[in-house]
Amino acid sequence: MRVFSLPSLLAAGLMTLGLAGPASAQQAQALARYVVSLGGINVAYLNVRLDIESTSYQLDLSADVAGLAQVVAEGSGSVNSGGQVTPWGLASNRFYLETRSQGERFSLETYYSGGNASNGIVSPPLADNPDRIPVEGSHRTNVNDPLAAFILRGPALDASLCNRRLNIFTGIERFDMALSYADTQDATSTRTGYQGPVVLCTMRYIPISGHFASSEITNYLADSTRMMTWYMPLEGSDVFIPYRVLMGTSFGDLSMVLVDIE
Repeated sequence: MRVFSLPSLLAAGLMTLGLAGPASAQQAQALARYVVSLGGINVAYLNVRLDIESTSYQLDLSADVAGLAQVVAEGSGSVNSGGQVTPWGLASNRFYLETRSQGERFSLETYYSGGNASNGIVSPPLADNPDRIPVEGSHRTNVNDPLAAFILRGPALDASLCNRRLNIFTGIERFDMALSYADTQDATSTRTGYQGPVVLCTMRYIPISGHFASSEITNYLADSTRMMTWYMPLEGSDVFIPYRVLMGTSFGDLSMVLVDIE
């Protein structure tokens, strides 16, 4: 079993999500559908549900391999994140992930309190590997889970939304995502689930611990300059959510786009 990594998080839809629904940030329910594509070919579908009640939230995500990807692999995954609504976004109390692929099951459960995370409960347990960068105690402080971290709050859809650093700990891997403002644009495609203003943030992946030092994918992403997120407003609120995510890979662009809202 390899270490849970940023690429697998994105492929399962853990990296980001975009939602639209009732305007109030204090009480909202939304269901959104995404398509994940690699090199222009659809490889997965994601369904994401957000429930906000007063100062608490629940996020549920399910993912299934789709299209031509089913020829070479079968798989599904689910994620749950729950915690508190804060002035800057969501703060996780609990993160749970489960994936199934080719008859194998993997699960990960991590708890958070005041921004401090426990070591993840992993099944099956990770094998000891000297190539894995050790996770220090300090790497589990001032962190969020990889799903809640990408839902933001702020005063406006402007540069201030992008200019921040997301400290993420999955339970077995710590990495940061440094966001920087790039542009203000309009989403116009009628094939997506939203048309309107968006802010484009560039992203930089900063691996810290829990990953394999020799991982080609980790090292590739750490050097990548083609990682972007487009943020959209949740109408009538101060909540901002990803509309589209794009990462350049050696196999082509890996993209996730909001396509439908109920």
